[in-house]
Formats: sequence, C-alpha cells, structure tokens
Amino acid sequence: MIKRMVIMLILTGVVLGGVFGFQMFKASMIEKVMASLANPPQTVSTTVAASQDWRTGIEAVGSLRAVNGASISAEVPGIVSALHFESGADVKSGDLLIELEATDDIAHLNALKATADLQRIIFERDSRLLKTQAIAQQQVDTDKSNLLNAQALAEQQQALVDYKVVKAPFAGRLGIRQVDLGQFLPAGTPIVTLQQLDPIYVDFYVPQQSLASIRTGQAVTAKVDTFPDRTFKGEVSSINAQVDTATRTILIRASVENKDFLLRPGMFATVDIDTGEPQRYVTLPQTAIAYNSYGDIAYLVDDQGKDANGQPKLVVRQTFVTTGATRGDQVAILEGVKDGETVVTTGQVKLRNGTPVHIDNSVQPTNDSNPKPVDK
Repeated sequence: MIKRMVIMLILTGVVLGGVFGFQMFKASMIEKVMASLANPPQTVSTTVAASQDWRTGIEAVGSLRAVNGASISAEVPGIVSALHFESGADVKSGDLLIELEATDDIAHLNALKATADLQRIIFERDSRLLKTQAIAQQQVDTDKSNLLNAQALAEQQQALVDYKVVKAPFAGRLGIRQVDLGQFLPAGTPIVTLQQLDPIYVDFYVPQQSLASIRTGQAVTAKVDTFPDRTFKGEVSSINAQVDTATRTILIRASVENKDFLLRPGMFATVDIDTGEPQRYVTLPQTAIAYNSYGDIAYLVDDQGKDANGQPKLVVRQTFVTTGATRGDQVAILEGVKDGETVVTTGQVKLRNGTPVHIDNSVQPTNDSNPKPVDK
C-alpha cells in the first residue's frame, strides 16, 4: 500500500514537473520570438544641419521682347527696284532699306508742281491788278483757292512718292530679308523684321502678394537655358497698373543689358529678383522634410550609446518643423531643427518615433541652391 502511494506521488511529481517545464520552455520560446519581432535597424542617409546666408527673393519665368521691334513693310504697292540692306545687318534710324518703282509717280508729281507754279503766278499777277482796281476781289479769291488746291495735290503726290522709299524707323538689327528685287509688293507685305536688342525687355508675372516687395529700379538677374553659365543683369523698369483677375498675378517688365546681342526676342527666361537683405537660416535638402496635411516633419537621429554588441545605438525622433522659402534643392527651416543636429534625408517612409537606424551616406540626395540640368 505504501509502495503504491510512493509510486503515485513520484508519477504525480513527474507529470507536474513536465507541465511546469513545458510552460517555462514555451515562455522562453515566446520571449525569443518576440525579440525577433523587434524593429530591425532601418538604413537611412543623413546630413548635419547647418546655417547658411539666405537672400530673400522672387523667382519668376518670362519672355524676352525687344524695346522696339517691328515688321517693316511698305504703305503702298509697288515693284521692288532697289535693295539697300543685307539680312542680319545692323542699321541706324533713317537708313534706306528698299525702293519701289516710282517713275510714273514722280512724273505725276512734276506735273502737279508745274500746275501749282502756274497757279502761284496767276495769283500774284491778279493780286497786283487788284491794287489798281483792274480786277474784282472775287477773281483773286478764286486764284488763291486754285493755288492752295494745286499745292495740296502736289504735297499729296509727294507723300505717295516718299512712300515708295522704305527707311529704318529706329536703330537695330535686321532679320532675314523676305522680298526679292523685281518682286511686286502689295501694301503691307512684310519686308524684314527690325529689333532693337540692347537693352532688351523681359516680361514676367508674379503673384499679387509679391507686389509689396517689388519696385521700379530694383535689381534683377535673368538666365536663359541657351547660355546656362551666364547671367544677365538688369532692373525693373515698369509695373503693370492692374492685376490679372483670372490668375491674380501682375505683369512686371525689366530692362536687361544685352551688349553682346546674345538675348533675342521670344526667348524663355528665368528671372531672380532680390527683395531684401541676406538672412541666416538652417538649410536642409527638401527631401529631408515629410510634407503632410497635419504638419511638416523631420526625423532627428539621437545617439543612445552602445547596444549589447558594442555597436552605436542610433534611434530617430520625429519633430515638427516650420519651413520657409526654397531655392533649388534646399529649403529654409525657421523652427524645429538646430545647427549641428543630424537629420534623416532619405528613408523616412519606414520610420517612426524610436525606430533604430543604420546610417549609410554612400548615396546622398542633391543639396544645391542653384541646380543645373545634366546633359546626357
């Protein structure tokens, strides 16, 4: 009886020991599994926040146009009898460009001048006779009217003859000739374009809220993709008197130096306007900022010493930032990031507060205040 009791107690102890051992084994396995489910370090790239001088300004896009530009044409029809210019030549105001055949018009002009001279002689003679009461006043008045009419007809014909000669209305550079010698030209047919290229205007639009910081005489810098390594200096010459009600923008015109005639009317241009003194801001690549509807955030990297393997333990901390203006790839940070703090620049999608990270800066996002396209 006692033997059976002992055996039963031994078996009960074995069963209970197995149950407790299994529970301990299960708890150990669960702990290992949970440990394996912890966030692994995420690979990110970073940069150290630093302050830079930031010049406030406005950037806009516009088009170049000549100070004076015209398509030259004749006011009357005729046949081209002489050409006095070459395509692309520089001309002065009043330089002769073309002549139209005017032989018949000149002959008619001479006839009208002769008639006017005859009417003048008759008027002068009758005026002398009137003093001796040998002729009536009515006859003298008729002679004067005939003289004035003859002179007006001669002047009208003289104007027609002058229209047969086309001159440059202002100094500038000619375009490509569009007519040939001996060609009949209807009135208004384009002959050649004439553009005054130095200085040259650039017209651009800015939002109405920028109007308060723009004034005439303000310095501007223009750039064109034709000459990416050159800048052209100028100043604001005029501001439109009204705002476009459709876009709420206002037209600004700047006058830009063009002594080398590199800029041509119709070119697309980028314009930078300095609107204030330089200020010092913390700057970051725009990729460092996660823009959200509830606020813009950045991830700061904190060093929490060493982990169990003796490796640096780096974790991220989310912070809200207040951003300012942008220039190129950079953005000005007004609040939220200080000088010297390490900021994540790529890989934010997989981060949250407390996520461990591994830094790999072998590839960095661009951080250029004046980026230029790379030709391939």
